Amino acid sequence: MGKINWARALIGGLVAGVVVNVLWYATWVLLARPMVSDALQAIGHPLQESAGMGFVMLVLGFLIGIVATWLYAAIRPRFGPGPGTATMAGVAAGLLLAVLPDIGWGSTLRMIPATVWVTDAIATLVIVVIATIVGAWLYKE
Repeated sequence: MGKINWARALIGGLVAGVVVNVLWYATWVLLARPMVSDALQAIGHPLQESAGMGFVMLVLGFLIGIVATWLYAAIRPRFGPGPGTATMAGVAAGLLLAVLPDIGWGSTLRMIPATVWVTDAIATLVIVVIATIVGAWLYKE
């Protein structure tokens, strides 16, 4: 088994993080924000966005990109290089870092309809897979 090229994993992960953040932001503006705003407005709590939360999401986007690309680098010796392996790593990372947390939030915060959580989970899973493929494309051992 080969060793992970940490410099390339970090570079690929940072680029994947940019992809996550750009697509997350687009998804938030075009899809999630209106759904969340409507749900909160219906219960009398207007949506309140903050710069601090935006910063947290930005950092999380980069961390997800780095973890997903690292996971690709870790499984690459077993499954081989390429987009198929990157997709597997992206699905695994997306399930662990996006879908499962959305299930937890959705079961806890019932004031927001399940459709919001399901939409977010699916969108984020797709975003993480795309970002992982991009990060994997930059990764070389």
